[in-house]
Amino acid sequence: MNNDKLIIAGREIKSRLFVGTGKFSSNRVMAEALSASGAEIVTVALRRVDIENENDDMLAAIDREKYLLLPNTSGARDCEEALRLARLARAASGINWLKLEVTPDPYYLLPDGGETLKAAQILVKEGFVVLPYINADPILAKRLQDAGTATVMPLASPIGSNRGLATRESIEIIIEQATVPVVVDAGLGRPSHAAEAMEMGADAVLVNTAIASANDPVAMARAFAMAAEAGRTSFVTGAAPVLKTASASSPLTGFLRD
Repeated sequence: MNNDKLIIAGREIKSRLFVGTGKFSSNRVMAEALSASGAEIVTVALRRVDIENENDDMLAAIDREKYLLLPNTSGARDCEEALRLARLARAASGINWLKLEVTPDPYYLLPDGGETLKAAQILVKEGFVVLPYINADPILAKRLQDAGTATVMPLASPIGSNRGLATRESIEIIIEQATVPVVVDAGLGRPSHAAEAMEMGADAVLVNTAIASANDPVAMARAFAMAAEAGRTSFVTGAAPVLKTASASSPLTGFLRD
């Protein structure tokens, strides 16, 4: 376990739970939930904050010394919009890490694979550390990692749906073939969903709605952190095989009737 490290773009990431900052009832609750989660990487939607302004209410609530801020291009509908958002953010903040999201469909918020790949190829060449949000498409995942993205982030189910690992079989293929960390993103509604993804071999999970919309976001953030850690430990230590028949845990000899 001591050698089980998550390295993204040469940086060791201590926590395998990434947390989003949308939908919280207040910035105070968000800050407390982030602290309880133990997360190191925190995503912020570029269209929701003034990233040039360190006094922006939301940004001011996030300790930049403690968290690695991961701007995302949420709301971008095509490659050009994502590029514009990314470049503006880096020019204003100096941050070159980016969660790339291109979601033209306003109802299901499903990512556009073609536009995402096109934007990723350009942003990688411009020096961005690109973490692309994608459908659970193994072919697209390979093309993105070949293009130089730092991770791939397949969705478990649609954003905010809390439906869990609806795309489990495809994510398993992505994990099997990946040469970059796989971060399962979107749709994880319960800590057990996060644990399941980590037990499959995901390198990390990203959660927002399930924490922010819980009755007690701070306690739920803590629960997700424990689930991510438990799932990873299970994966690394090797779960016992699943059998069709019973396998006694105690010897079947030595009973009184023998």
